[in-house]
Amino acid sequence: MSFYEDEENLKLLCNFLRSSEGPAVREGLLMDKRVHYLKGEKLVNFMVEPKPGTKWPSNLPRFESRQDAIAVCKELCNLHFILRCEKRGKGELGMIRMRDFDEAGYFTWIYEGDMTQSHMMTAALVIGFLCCVCFPIWPSFLRVFVWYLSVSFLLFIFLLITIRALLFLFVWMVGWEFWFLPNLFDESLGFTDSFKPVISCEPTLPGQLPYRLGVGIAFFSFCYWAVTQPSEFDGFVAAQGDFLKDLYAGTLLSDMSQEDKENIDKPKMQSLDDLLKGLDEEIDKEDLPGDLEDEDNLDSLLDNLLDVEEDIDEEEE
Repeated sequence: MSFYEDEENLKLLCNFLRSSEGPAVREGLLMDKRVHYLKGEKLVNFMVEPKPGTKWPSNLPRFESRQDAIAVCKELCNLHFILRCEKRGKGELGMIRMRDFDEAGYFTWIYEGDMTQSHMMTAALVIGFLCCVCFPIWPSFLRVFVWYLSVSFLLFIFLLITIRALLFLFVWMVGWEFWFLPNLFDESLGFTDSFKPVISCEPTLPGQLPYRLGVGIAFFSFCYWAVTQPSEFDGFVAAQGDFLKDLYAGTLLSDMSQEDKENIDKPKMQSLDDLLKGLDEEIDKEDLPGDLEDEDNLDSLLDNLLDVEEDIDEEEE
């Protein structure tokens, strides 16, 4: 295999083996660092006979024998593209002295491939973080643009989820489980795989007929009620329109003072003056005679106060 004697060609092979088309790997911890590892036998088997559906690169020659694949794996060990280790527990790896390739051993990938894209993504992440931190000093038109873009994206996600749910409900009531973008919210998949397949349609499980009939009756009953109550439905539509206008204009909190807006995330605590004032009011209430609770006694007390005031005025004259 003279082709793989060149280190650059070995890097091309490693790029393919480390891609999604390469052999399956597992995650483990080696010296408190998360790594990908696989068994030497599986690596050799894949190089000699790849799994069905694998697209072998046209610029890489195929391995004709198992000995050729083992020789290349030994060269990968010598160049420290892969590192031999031992499996100590579930997901735990350890270092060993032996460095030679052996099909029975476990090997950790040290080669990380071309890091240009990774560095660019890291730089973009740092720049994006700095831009978000400096958002208050952005020009006004940029802040308005970001606000409109964020609100539009939020509404798009909400509409997408609603449409997916309604489509599933309609088709499920007739006996099929239909999903548009079924893997959209699968966290175990990558960005591209989340959009595959576009649709999925399978028959419902047996025994769901009563539930489907019940949901169908409830749904169509609600639709009939909405149609026969045009005034309430029109009010609902108008309220949603006002909500969208306030959302885009950023005036949902317009009925609050600026101080309340600034302190919206702060706990509501009374000041010392407010506490003392409230305490004085409670003391004053306790000092009043209990007869004041009666309306008649209160009227008589007011009359007495007026009489005393008149007597004082007469004496002064």
